[in-house]
Amino acid sequence: MIKKKISGTKIIRTIIFTNVFFFIISLILSGSKLKLTLHPLTALTPSTDSLISLGASGTIPVDYHHAWWSFVTANFLHGSLLHILFNMLAFNQVASLISTVYGKYRMYIIFIISGVSGFMLSYLTGTQLTIGASAAICGLIGATLYYGKSRGGFLGDAIYRQTIGLVIFIVVFGILIPNIDNMGHGGGFISGIFLAWLLGYNEKKKENKYHFVLSVTLMIITVFILIWSLLSYKSYIINYLT
Repeated sequence: MIKKKISGTKIIRTIIFTNVFFFIISLILSGSKLKLTLHPLTALTPSTDSLISLGASGTIPVDYHHAWWSFVTANFLHGSLLHILFNMLAFNQVASLISTVYGKYRMYIIFIISGVSGFMLSYLTGTQLTIGASAAICGLIGATLYYGKSRGGFLGDAIYRQTIGLVIFIVVFGILIPNIDNMGHGGGFISGIFLAWLLGYNEKKKENKYHFVLSVTLMIITVFILIWSLLSYKSYIINYLT
């Protein structure tokens, strides 16, 4: 019954809504430190304090605040209006394809685990502070690349070539633009390929109860951690609003 009620579109929209919700909360918590500029790259930039409070990842939150749960929460935080717009547009497009090809449950598994893997690699390589859904999105892109290469044929080859072009763009973008978490992108991408190989896709293996159970378990854990990140700093929110 639960399986029928949960659709791929609902999961995707819920993830987007959660990202937008946490972006708004980060703006509120920023208070006077909120950056209101006309520069497209920095317009509506939350304060560093608010992002750390809500679960930004990296060596600073993990080593100094023991925020290991930030490997999850950082996937739902963004550093500017352009940052979240770009990521959510990319996520909606790639996640819709993955949901169709792999199934909605495997899509969520790849999204969450790839994001966590990306931030873990970013932490291990010394990144001080990092946020954004791009590590998880790169995981979905990795799964897309695997699908195209594995499937072959006209459709598979077309998807593979298009995805290779997108990967090249992401690599070049990461080199040219400062403050891009390339390690996070790389960790998410490699994780996405591995998970795609491990879990399979619909044309080779249909989604089953194990995918469902793992996906729902990850959903529950994610919700718990996100609520925990809010409740842990409820006094911060209350003090600001009052």
